[in-house]
Amino acid sequence: MGNIQLLLHAHLPFIRHPEHESFLEETWLFEAISESYTPLLLMLDRLDAEGVVPGITISFSPSLTAMLDDELLQQRYVRYLKKLIELGEKEVERTRDEAAFSRLASMYLDIYRRNLDVFENQLHHNILSGFDYHQKKGNIEIITSPGTYPFLPFYEQYPANIHAHLEAALDSHQKIFNKASRGIWLPECGYYPGLEKHLREHGVEYFYLAAHGILFADNCPKSGTYAPVETPGGLFAFPRDVSSVNRVWSEIDGYPGEFAYRDFYRDIGHDLDFDYIKPYIHLEEIRVNTGYKYYAITGETDHKQPYDPQAAQDKVKEHAENFIFTLENRVRKVSGLMDQEPVITTPFSAELFGHWWFEGVAWLEEVIRGIQSPACKDLRMGTPSAYIDANPKQQKLSPVFSSWGNKGYAEVWLSGPNDWIYRHLHSAIEHMQELVERFPEVTGLKRRALNQAAREVLLAQTIDWSVIMRSGVSEEYARARIREHIGNFYYIYEVLGQGNLGTEWLTTIERKNNIFPNIDYLTFAARLERDNGRLGHPYVVTDRVVK
Repeated sequence: MGNIQLLLHAHLPFIRHPEHESFLEETWLFEAISESYTPLLLMLDRLDAEGVVPGITISFSPSLTAMLDDELLQQRYVRYLKKLIELGEKEVERTRDEAAFSRLASMYLDIYRRNLDVFENQLHHNILSGFDYHQKKGNIEIITSPGTYPFLPFYEQYPANIHAHLEAALDSHQKIFNKASRGIWLPECGYYPGLEKHLREHGVEYFYLAAHGILFADNCPKSGTYAPVETPGGLFAFPRDVSSVNRVWSEIDGYPGEFAYRDFYRDIGHDLDFDYIKPYIHLEEIRVNTGYKYYAITGETDHKQPYDPQAAQDKVKEHAENFIFTLENRVRKVSGLMDQEPVITTPFSAELFGHWWFEGVAWLEEVIRGIQSPACKDLRMGTPSAYIDANPKQQKLSPVFSSWGNKGYAEVWLSGPNDWIYRHLHSAIEHMQELVERFPEVTGLKRRALNQAAREVLLAQTIDWSVIMRSGVSEEYARARIREHIGNFYYIYEVLGQGNLGTEWLTTIERKNNIFPNIDYLTFAARLERDNGRLGHPYVVTDRVVK
């Protein structure tokens, strides 16, 4: 049998603006809750009610869990839903003489009403509790990702910084799910040789890797990408299966490009008369997506056909069957060449399902049902933890620097539009380490300030800012966030040096950027090696022991 390792990695950058009544970029979270996270949770509920164990893995980044767990953003999400319900009621009335559009307006209205009921009455504003329920039942495995989602290879020369991201992540995960994260999703599968020693130090047992990270390893992987490998230090790396992922991910021939599927880009927020839609867009009168989308992809044409949910559902079943069929064929071909069952690792962005690909959650449910059904003899779903518990012996080799980004390395996050940020990020890390050395033992207001300085350094490293700057969408916001966090850090750095730290500004920043409430600024100091016989203070900056 083939072991299918399906992972959904859920992540959004930390965006929280209590200083504004409404903030445009906060809607990224609200859209993801409505269109991806809630549908995925309801899918798990349906499968659980029928006794189907999904056997999938979900990673939640700490920045996302911090937002999902935040009372202010929870209240704003309820307000967001109520506004869309009001719009839906108007849309049902406006389209009542257009049968195709009226049915769709009613469908979306029902979705938003259901989401509000689930969020308020079933989950009591805590959507993470729903996923935690399924982990406790053994239906899924939940893991974390580093800190604020940095591209770790860019910080190889700053192990204390990597330590800070890992400690913040694993502490946050333990607090929310009351369980240690055995695995970790490396942002964009960004890996460099030696990273595993930091992962091992924090109790991580496995991670995911781009295929070429293993194929170009120091030794030839005897199973190719059809089995995890054991890296130096005893961690397991699960290589991404490019072929199966591209069937879903590819813009050219992936399933989401099917003409019968809903067109993501046609939304009444952009199509309808401005005066009509104005109450439901951003306060600055910026047109935004509303989720009310009435057209199918249709093809390369401006004359789109109305979306037909039944035609789309037929395609969902067809594509799910095709996906399972291709996996079965591949397993049959390679299983005779291996001395263990083939493992096919298929990681996807969670937000692809439901948000970008409206039918994606229905497709995923069909795939899970098909693989877990008695009729499927060649495949089974599984989690990495279950696999490595049952198969603790794997080939040992050393992977190479790699990512799953375009062209496989780091071009996406280090190019003309965004390369200027790294000299500032590296400088801030070095100055943060200097602060640790200058203030190794402080309490009260100074400690609060140092902890906030650590938060600001981590927040500035979010990989999304460089991606956004490269994409050309919301790039000014990304630049502003880099400037904000670096500026906040250096303000703290300067006032600590001058000895005139005040409480009002610090309290405001603490309330705004409130991620990682348990952070300790001393995590920015590297740990002493305990096996060299040295004793004393447990922290060191570069080569200098903190006294």
